[in-house]
Amino acid sequence: PHPLCLCPQGATSQVFSMAAMNKEGGSGKDCWEGKPTDPVEWTVMDVVEYFTEAGFPEQATAFQEQEIDGKSLLLMQRTDVLTGLSIRLGPALKIYEHHIKVLQQGHFEDDDPDGFLG
Repeated sequence: PHPLCLCPQGATSQVFSMAAMNKEGGSGKDCWEGKPTDPVEWTVMDVVEYFTEAGFPEQATAFQEQEIDGKSLLLMQRTDVLTGLSIRLGPALKIYEHHIKVLQQGHFEDDDPDGFLG
């Protein structure tokens, strides 16, 4: 799987590949084709697509309404997700713990910590 299809419990990869296959056209193409691999470069629509494919289509629209792009996503705190997006608590917790936090850890561990904001 693609390095960003991070799967803490192993089940997420099935969600990604099934979401890719269920898209219009049913081509089953890689879910990340055409999207920058570094989340800091994602557009708002890349973020929306990421959460839609992760199984949160309703919540994905909140990221679009708040204009959260990849750079903003990597700066989000737990409270931003739980209170700032106006989404239900259960999905908000899952989105933060299993997706945003994982993307942040992957980004900030691989990167020069000064390079992101500098």
